[in-house]
Amino acid sequence: MAKRRTAKKVAPKRKSKSTKSRRSKAIFWFIIPFGLLAFFFFWYESKGMVQTSSHFHEIIPSGYKSVGLDVSHHQGKINWDLLLQEKGFDTIIDFVYCKVTEGSDHLDTQWERNREYLNKHGISNGAYHYFNPKSAPRPQAEYFLSVYKIRSIDLPPVLDVEDEGFSDEDLIAKVLIWCEEVKKATGVKPIIYTSLNFYETKFRGKMEGYNFWIAAYSREPQYMTDREVLHWQFSESGRLPGISGNVDLNVSKQELY
Repeated sequence: MAKRRTAKKVAPKRKSKSTKSRRSKAIFWFIIPFGLLAFFFFWYESKGMVQTSSHFHEIIPSGYKSVGLDVSHHQGKINWDLLLQEKGFDTIIDFVYCKVTEGSDHLDTQWERNREYLNKHGISNGAYHYFNPKSAPRPQAEYFLSVYKIRSIDLPPVLDVEDEGFSDEDLIAKVLIWCEEVKKATGVKPIIYTSLNFYETKFRGKMEGYNFWIAAYSREPQYMTDREVLHWQFSESGRLPGISGNVDLNVSKQELY
């Protein structure tokens, strides 16, 4: 039988200082980006979070007569009781607009629930339609009117115009048709909601007799002094109790309560 060989012990090589240094630097530069990412995430979340009515007061632009929300299925099932609790946001939120329809065949899944609660509790509210500028405007108006039954105490209907048309002229023509159809059926002239850019480049001075609601988040629009501009959506990232996720925040030059 062959003799079993015993392995010769070899002393382990010591790692050089330069190797340790390189590894430490690699770990450092791996961790730093994640640390910064986490910091900015929590900073953003805390910046957008409105947890108390006193905090909410602080972010509301001054010089306006009323404060409101606009909501849709994007906010899910809102806990209105929690949001509008006694001596809480019920003393701050004056009005709410709810999405009803989109295009000529889409009903917002939260419309009926939101509408029922707001009417039952006497909260000033209104309805809006999300406009599809590449679809015929009359069927869209008819669909909106088939779902939304206006009351004499409701806020004026709103047409939400955010998407480009085939041309600016085509967009304006279709918006006018929708608005005229709704005005004829309800006796109330609709308000047009749109972005600051759309108002500035497409609508300003071209929609005589119609009022506007402008969305602008980085600063107060210089056009708030225009007579036809009534409301300003100043944030799309409000965080309120009872609502999961963000909600749009608005102020108005009118008393809407």
